[in-house]
Amino acid sequence: MSKSTVAVIDYGMGNLHSVASALEHVANRLDKNIEVVVTGDASTIMKADRVIFPGVGAIRDCMAEILRAEVDQVVAEVAKSKPLLAICVGMQALMNRSEENGGVDCLGMFPGEVKFFGNPLTDVSGNKLKVPHMGWNQLHQTIEHPLWAGIEQDSRFYFVHSFYVHTENPALVAGTADYGKKIHAALYHDNVFAVQCHPEKSSTAGLTLLGNFMQWDGQS
Repeated sequence: MSKSTVAVIDYGMGNLHSVASALEHVANRLDKNIEVVVTGDASTIMKADRVIFPGVGAIRDCMAEILRAEVDQVVAEVAKSKPLLAICVGMQALMNRSEENGGVDCLGMFPGEVKFFGNPLTDVSGNKLKVPHMGWNQLHQTIEHPLWAGIEQDSRFYFVHSFYVHTENPALVAGTADYGKKIHAALYHDNVFAVQCHPEKSSTAGLTLLGNFMQWDGQS
């Protein structure tokens, strides 16, 4: 059985143990010869078959570390040639700009911005919603995609974020969620897929998504 490698990019931001553990669990369940590597080494990342770009925390700090470690260049190269999954702030970092921290320029790989939910934020009935958006919410699939395989429509995923993604190109939206407003919860383009939720914390649906990614050839 040939071995494949999934690299989780380590640039000093993110709960990488949680992501790596979930990936290893899925690899064992799939009975595939998959090696999970947590690394900040550019050559190791570029040699991997698939790459995960995680992130948590404030976008200003994340972007500072991304640029310091030259992860921006690595992600740009990966996006040209192999399956790439961006998670949470990793997804937000792919946008043009974020309103967080007074405004921060991001990587510009997807058109659009990361916006503040607003205060007060209310649901359709006028009930106040807490920010950050934290907990389980339904994710509505807007396209057919290999990463949605085996995941029921409107399955619940785990979210933790105070800012949400809005792309200028609706054709890039793979999934939405509602939290006071409709948010673009999943984006895709060619071999790049990005989610605002944390699949590693999202029980069966999240593990299924990770399993789909670990077998994805980058074609949609």
